[in-house]
Amino acid sequence: MPTFALLIDQHPMKIKYILIVVAGLFLQNASAQSKNEIKSNSVESPKSFQADGIWRGVFNLKSGVEVPFNFEIKNRNGDQPFLSFLNADERFDGGVVKRKGDSLLINLDQFDNVLSFKIQKDSLVGVLKRQDGSGKPLPVYASKAKQYRFATSGQAPDADISGKYDIVFQSQNGKNENAVGLFKQTGNKITGTFLRITGDSRYLEGSVDGNHFYLSGFIGSSPAYYKGTFSKEGKIVGEAVSARGNTPFTGTQNQNAALPDATKLTFLKEGYKTLDFSLPDVNGKKISLKDEKFKNKVVILTITGTWCPNCVDEAAFIAPWYKENRSRGVEVIGIHYERQLDSAFVKKALGRFRDKFGIEYDQVIAGKPDKKQVAESLPGLSNFLSFPTMIIIDKNGNVAQIHTGYSGPATGKYYTDFVKAFNDEIDGLLSKKLL
Repeated sequence: MPTFALLIDQHPMKIKYILIVVAGLFLQNASAQSKNEIKSNSVESPKSFQADGIWRGVFNLKSGVEVPFNFEIKNRNGDQPFLSFLNADERFDGGVVKRKGDSLLINLDQFDNVLSFKIQKDSLVGVLKRQDGSGKPLPVYASKAKQYRFATSGQAPDADISGKYDIVFQSQNGKNENAVGLFKQTGNKITGTFLRITGDSRYLEGSVDGNHFYLSGFIGSSPAYYKGTFSKEGKIVGEAVSARGNTPFTGTQNQNAALPDATKLTFLKEGYKTLDFSLPDVNGKKISLKDEKFKNKVVILTITGTWCPNCVDEAAFIAPWYKENRSRGVEVIGIHYERQLDSAFVKKALGRFRDKFGIEYDQVIAGKPDKKQVAESLPGLSNFLSFPTMIIIDKNGNVAQIHTGYSGPATGKYYTDFVKAFNDEIDGLLSKKLL
């Protein structure tokens, strides 16, 4: 039997041609795999894993309570696998998917969390946890074989509950909270949100099964879960479910459902017309409204935090708005209240926030996210209720408006109404002469 070396000597051109073809086929196959698979760098685990596609994840919120969510892994930026959360009409950027051995890691930098999975054939099993390892991890598993949201019995809906509802959440301290429920139903599918004076529940998606409804949402912070029953007479009874406990709510359909005026909830203390502060940015530079940069300009202060989902929606609006309007004589300062205040964490958190939304206005650090810290850093404010809160200051340095909470894109007309009212307010202040 001739050796390989002898074959090369006898048929050099044929062997060379075969080797070129085989090498070409190998490279072509490897290129195709790189576009559809996340490969392990581990020598001990050479197998590749089909990660691209739409997944159904499930959080084990607490004993007997499972909260589903959907996400997609898709290559972007030069074949880099990336995770996006899917909720109703929204695709929310999660993070880069990294493979290490038999594990997948997705750093959810927006909320300083991480999804840590172990690969089990075509399924994932793991936890949602803090990037620094603090707190209690939340168990989660995911499968590509199941891409629906909620598992239901398949019953036809008893009614269509689309519309607006007066909602009352019953808190444990006995103080009820009024809200507005916004629902849109198509067959067994339902989307919606709950609008409170502090902000909205963002994009929720779920199912209707007989006279039951189920809604959930997740973008990387903590999962949201609402469930309940409804009657054909426009009444609903349900509960918001979290790891901390359940909050019951009731609702009545009302197309005129509304919340109090968001500009009348937080206000200045008696005797105050202006606000005064001197707060550091991430480099330690003190920023004050008395700085020359803000003189004779309309200034927007946003009381915010990188951990806050409604603050995320506000930043997604105000960052591009500022770029378009700064030349008109407008400035913005983001006053941040963060969960940790050490310089390394603050630089990381605010840097990610700045990069994600393309923020070009000043960001300062004021303290941790509680009402006491807000009162200490902004002593002129009274009845502070919510992150975010937006304060608009006129060209003379006086507070013109304070807007509590934020109605994001998930609220539909409430969002478009806010944008119009905000622009009208700014236009009016810019048109006024200095005193």
